[in-house]
Amino acid sequence: MSVDMTAAPAGRTSRRLRAFLGNPMGVTAGVVLLAIVVASILAPLLAPRDPNLVVLAEALRPPSLDHPLGTDGNGRDILSRLLYGGRVSLQAGVIMLATALLCGIPAGLLAGYYARWFDGVSSWIFNMLMSLPEILIIIVVIASLGSGLAPTMITLGVLASPDIFRLTRSAVIGVREELYFDAARVSGLSDLRIIFRHVLSVVLGPILVRSSFIFGMAIIVQSGLEFLGFGDPQRPSWGGELSNAFQSFQRAPELVIAPGVAIGCTVMALVLFGAALADSLGVSLRTKAKRAARPARTDAPRVEERAVDGEPTSDALLRVEDLAVRYVAEDGTAKDVVRGVSLQVARGEVLGLVGESGSGKSQTSFAILGLLPPDAVVSARQLCLDGQPLIGLRDGEMQKIRGRRMAYVPQEPMSNLDPSFTVGAQLTKPMRRQLGLSRKAATARALELLDRVGIPDPARTLAAYPHQLSGGMAQRVLIAGAVSCDPELLIADEPTTALDVTVQAEVLELLRDLQRERDMGLILVTHNLGVVADICDRVAVMRDGVLVEQRPVADLFADPRHEYTRMLLDSTLEDAPPRRERGDLQEVGS
Repeated sequence: MSVDMTAAPAGRTSRRLRAFLGNPMGVTAGVVLLAIVVASILAPLLAPRDPNLVVLAEALRPPSLDHPLGTDGNGRDILSRLLYGGRVSLQAGVIMLATALLCGIPAGLLAGYYARWFDGVSSWIFNMLMSLPEILIIIVVIASLGSGLAPTMITLGVLASPDIFRLTRSAVIGVREELYFDAARVSGLSDLRIIFRHVLSVVLGPILVRSSFIFGMAIIVQSGLEFLGFGDPQRPSWGGELSNAFQSFQRAPELVIAPGVAIGCTVMALVLFGAALADSLGVSLRTKAKRAARPARTDAPRVEERAVDGEPTSDALLRVEDLAVRYVAEDGTAKDVVRGVSLQVARGEVLGLVGESGSGKSQTSFAILGLLPPDAVVSARQLCLDGQPLIGLRDGEMQKIRGRRMAYVPQEPMSNLDPSFTVGAQLTKPMRRQLGLSRKAATARALELLDRVGIPDPARTLAAYPHQLSGGMAQRVLIAGAVSCDPELLIADEPTTALDVTVQAEVLELLRDLQRERDMGLILVTHNLGVVADICDRVAVMRDGVLVEQRPVADLFADPRHEYTRMLLDSTLEDAPPRRERGDLQEVGS
């Protein structure tokens, strides 16, 4: 089976083009802007006269065949000067906008994503730039470097970059805790790839709108400088022509109309075109992305490693001893959310991690995956995956482990898929990075995985966007992505919570089959003891961040020792026997 992965981008481009063409005001603005750009570029061919040719005998001539817009006070052809002046204004806008974007976007992306010290330093720098008197700076630059276009507009671009920085930073802060970013991290993608692939697509719409404003502002400012006499008098420009018109205002007031209309139409066309283009990208500029409930991730969590009491046993894939997670507030107070957790998972074993909401199950899982926020202090006597310590690893080292050696299946499938990219793009990228596969090989493997997890039409699903999937299909896609790089350990955090009962059973059956086929260690985080009885070999019970009991499933269900375990069983079972004995593959209905 094969699928053309270029079909999705082509379809997306087609939809965006149709959305743009459905906006009459945007289309009109685009046509006007295109006409202005083409006329300016072709000025040497379209201009009837040399723009600097002075003929005093023809000063202030009205419009005619020789001079379609008349002449100015020096007898120069107004149309020719406006055509050549458009080239100057457009060049000024391009230089200023490019400078502002190059300074503001990378800094805003990194500051919003990493925060901490980089955010503080960069915010201080850009706030300082905002406080500088722009006119005074421009006058100093012109006095020092002359009236050249490039130095002036580069300076203006630097002074305008704080606007782009603040817009980009705020947009990134609004989405950096979306669950699909965590999913990308667990897949082993690097921070830079996440920033410039997933985060940049979110801020693209607002940046386009703001860029159109900056481009228009560049034209207005450059024209204003020319009007005030800070430009090169030998350089045709709209501002210079407007200044000449005001010098002859008493005798020919109509001369101000042509340069004024040129400036006004160009700026309005830019603003309307930028807004229409942003709308066609499907980016909402009014709706802020929802943040996840977890504390904001800004950097790697702090780690305190204690002395190791010995090496893991030979059959232990994952070994956790005396794991603790503590959050330290700004006032110095600390709260322990996980304390003294010790557990191990062997290859081919399923460990159920159960407890009420807030018992510390997810915090323990995130500590193993290295996804806790920076205000979390992680400590452990031992935290190893197949003998390799996971404590104290740098981000780059953890990225090589996540996705390749251990993977994660989240509980909210629709929130863990990036809505801006197709399923195929999100499945193939981790495989190409982690396994070094070509695009064709990764696509073929993705199709096989989708078929294995029970997707009816893998090719169609591969080209679909997340909003086109049901909850069950989205969860199957996430499971396919989790096992795509053949991990040794799979952590499934409430993988069936958001699904209906029938789909829950299918997903659990799929997880069990994949775990057996690939001989993976599986940690199933859940509060459903029925699920634990169905597919787990051992069960660990957590309460208030402490592991209160850890035993084989059959033993625990038959004779719970801890009072809290008995309470959980009493609240879910009515003297019913466990649904399966350890080692017995017979399925028992709930």
